[in-house]
Order: sequence, then structure tokens, then C-alpha cells
Amino acid sequence: MQDILYYREEFTKYLNSQVTVKEPENLYAPMKYILGLGGKRLRPVLVLMATDIFDADYKKALDAALAIEVFHNFSLVHDDIMDDAPLRRGKETVHERWDINTGILSGDAMLINAYQLFENYEGETFKELARLFTKTAIQVCEGQQYDIDFETRDDVVIEDYIKMIEYKTAVLVGASLQMGAIVAGTSTQCKEAVYEFGRLLGIAFQLQDDYLDAFGDPETFGKQPGGDIIENKKTFLYLKALETSGKSEAQQLEHLYTINPAETSGKIEAVKNLFEHSGAAELTRQEIEKYTNKAFEVLDKIEIADEKKFPLRQFGEMLMNRTV
Repeated sequence: MQDILYYREEFTKYLNSQVTVKEPENLYAPMKYILGLGGKRLRPVLVLMATDIFDADYKKALDAALAIEVFHNFSLVHDDIMDDAPLRRGKETVHERWDINTGILSGDAMLINAYQLFENYEGETFKELARLFTKTAIQVCEGQQYDIDFETRDDVVIEDYIKMIEYKTAVLVGASLQMGAIVAGTSTQCKEAVYEFGRLLGIAFQLQDDYLDAFGDPETFGKQPGGDIIENKKTFLYLKALETSGKSEAQQLEHLYTINPAETSGKIEAVKNLFEHSGAAELTRQEIEKYTNKAFEVLDKIEIADEKKFPLRQFGEMLMNRTV
């Protein structure tokens, strides 16, 4: 087994060798741009890692890993358009650097390219990968729609929110690990267990992402600070704060979430103070730990040697303690 940095470097080399700008330039340049912004490469690393863990050459999974990363970045391009986000990984978003139409079209091409990469696998492996990818892709779209719907709903509860982040984020983490297991040709039991480990870890990851959006260091986090607050997104922090606040504080928080983005002076700090004073910030940190530990419980039951599990455990601990 290799460490996480090794898989990331190997994947990045492969990505750079495969993603090029060709004609028409305004279709492919944005694709190379967004994929070149870096990021954590969590999902492709998990594909390669899972292949290795289940005793196959990780290089066989490079195309599946690239498909996952291209699809993930396609979703980011379109999400940034929907959110009117100015920054991604500390740089201009695609629609800001080019324009909205270019962002939409380049994103569409990325989705198609992701599917194309599965053509490099044969027989049952191709069918399993394509079936999993199709199921996951539609769930990601459903999760994004839930996220949009929640902005105008006033009856969202924590269970709704957890389902939304499961679809929008967690299923892709689970699918990344399962794709590695599929390429490795391991047992159905192992494929399902490693997916569940990833799904639970993905929920913890998104809760951490939401927490960092409010309380992370903008210098390391790479996104507009308080973006979810500006957009009135009903995150776990918000819903838990409503649940634990007194009546007047809850009303104040609800009022702050009626303020539109053009009138945000003081809003972010006021909301963050309510998150802290209500206990929601600490409860969110506890929830991140809870889902991470649930993931580790699943990992413990997978029938592989403990030394093979270590990189996945290390990966989960890294996510729980990250600042970016």
C-alpha cells in the first residue's frame, strides 16, 4: 500500500497527460482550467486506494478515477453558476472567467467525457461501473435540487438535510470506493461495505464543509467566507441552531435568513454568533465525529487485513480534522 500523497501525485500526473485544450478552445479551456485548480482530489484517490486495498494494480483504475474527478468538477461548474459563486479554490469560477453559457456547455462536455472514460473497461466491469455511475449521477442531481428547494422552504428538518447531503456529496464518495472495488474484482460483500464506509464518511465530509464555510479560515478554505449564510442555505448549523435556541434567538436567526445577498453587512457575523451561542457549532462538530466513527465501524467489519484498512482510517481522520 502507498500513502495518500503518492496516489494523489500519480493521479495528477495521469490527469495532466489526458486533459488537453483542443478546438473549439472555448469549450475545452474551461475544462482544463477547473481541473487544473487542484483541490484535494479526494474521490480519485479513493478509487485508486480501494483498487490497491483489494489486491489489484491501482493503475487499472486510473480511467475510473479520472471519470469521477471530471464528473465532480462538472458538478462544481454548474453549482457555481446556480449559486452565482465568485470563487472556487481561491480562483475565479468558470462562469466568472468566461461566461455563463460557456460554463454550462463546458460542464455538459465534462459529463459526457466522464461517461466516455468507462469505455476503456470491458464486459462486466464496464457494466458495473456504468450502472453505478448512472445511479450516482442522478442522485447527485436530486441532491442539488433538494438543496435549491430548501432555500425557499420553511419546513426543512435535519433529516431532510442529511438526505440532501447524502445525495449531493456522500454517494459520490461511496461510489468512488466502490468503483475501485469493482475494478479489483472483489466480492459483492466487500463492494457494498466499502461503499457504505464512503457514504458515511461523505456525510461527515459535507458537515465539515458546511462548518468550515462558516468558521474556516478563508485563506486556507479557498471559498467565499460565509457563502452559505449569504445564500440563506439551511445547513445543519442553521437547523440545529433553530432547534437549540430560545424563542427570541430563533426568531432573530430566521429574520437574518430573509435578508437578501445585496444587504449582507453584518449578517455573517451575527449568524455565526447565534451558531456559537446556541451550541449548534459544537453539536455540528460532534455530528462530524459521529458519522466518522460510524464509518470506522463499517471499515472494521470488512474482511481484509488490518494493515490494508489503515490508509482508509487515516483518510477518515484527515477529513475530520481538515481546515481546507
